[in-house]
Amino acid sequence: MSIRPFQIHVSDEAIEDLRRRLSGARWPTSFDDGSWEAGAPRSFMRRLVDYWLAEFDWRREEAALNRLPQYMARVEGTDIHFLHQRGIGPRPMPIILTHGWPGSFTEMEKIIDLLSDPAAHGGDAEDAFDVVVPSLPGYGFSAAPAGPGTNSKRVAELWFALMRELGYSRFAAQGGDIGAGVTAWLGRLYPQALTGLHLNYIPGSYRPPLPGAEPLSQEEQDFLDRAAAWSLEEGAYAALQATKHQTLAFALTDSPIGLAAWMVEKFRSWSDCGGNLEDAIPMDAVLRDVSIYWFGGMIDASLRIYRENRLAPLSFEPGDRIEPPMAMALFPGEMPTPPRSYVERVFNVERWTHMPRGGHFAALEQPQLLAEDIRTFFRPLRN
Repeated sequence: MSIRPFQIHVSDEAIEDLRRRLSGARWPTSFDDGSWEAGAPRSFMRRLVDYWLAEFDWRREEAALNRLPQYMARVEGTDIHFLHQRGIGPRPMPIILTHGWPGSFTEMEKIIDLLSDPAAHGGDAEDAFDVVVPSLPGYGFSAAPAGPGTNSKRVAELWFALMRELGYSRFAAQGGDIGAGVTAWLGRLYPQALTGLHLNYIPGSYRPPLPGAEPLSQEEQDFLDRAAAWSLEEGAYAALQATKHQTLAFALTDSPIGLAAWMVEKFRSWSDCGGNLEDAIPMDAVLRDVSIYWFGGMIDASLRIYRENRLAPLSFEPGDRIEPPMAMALFPGEMPTPPRSYVERVFNVERWTHMPRGGHFAALEQPQLLAEDIRTFFRPLRN
């Protein structure tokens, strides 16, 4: 495996092409009262595009990202982009953080320092981590998969190979969204290598064994009912991305405004923003993430993992267990989450924390709270 330093550089031509497309947009003419009930409203999207053109500065964002320690590794035939920040402390614990959709490695920008150098942020140097943040295949600056089969399980295999190459035979793992599935698969496939796993989301494909002798509790049945209702109202995106993602990819690859609308609606719906996206996530952070998807030109690959995970869900037979200790940080703005009893049917749950605020994009919305929970969970596991 070869590892080399990496710096982001988007060409001037690509930036000018984006500006041209934004300036020449065709807008829908449907009735618009500013409501998000039917999706992203035209009034918000016009404001977003005006900001994108007049105030957002990709070169400024690019320079900030290039101050992060970035690398590119060839992992089992796939080029994987990742961040690797060494910890400052007497005995840093290695940890790999995995993002999801519509996020990217940039979600972890603030939490990296909180974990790698806790003493600089009011914490204890004993809690320091060596932090690794890869970009999923087909996301950010990682190469798109060359063929089918790159699901969360396969990504876990790539992450294990990457950590071994970095010299970490035993490590911690954390994730939300798709990253939660990857993290769960790491614990399932490599229990001896995982110090523990910390999640802020339970994968949607999680299917514990439900033998007849152990009927669902009322709390578990209530969760399944809520999840079904949520899927009916909010889950169309997942059904499309898991079935006909390629058709959608033509529109999102050709229109930056279409791409932004598809992504921004989820940032608003899934964050703890009280209906006002910018109360949770600044516009610059939103557009930085959307721009990375746009300049990467791999939206079809980033959507495809939904199909791959539908074909290979995180399902279990009676007696199956994920043995490494597990922690769940449950943020109030998260999507429907199963109760602890439902998760304990498979996971070795040692910590279950109801967080005071925050949503689906925990590392982006509440990095301090998430970092504190990660440090607390792994502190007794360091020995």
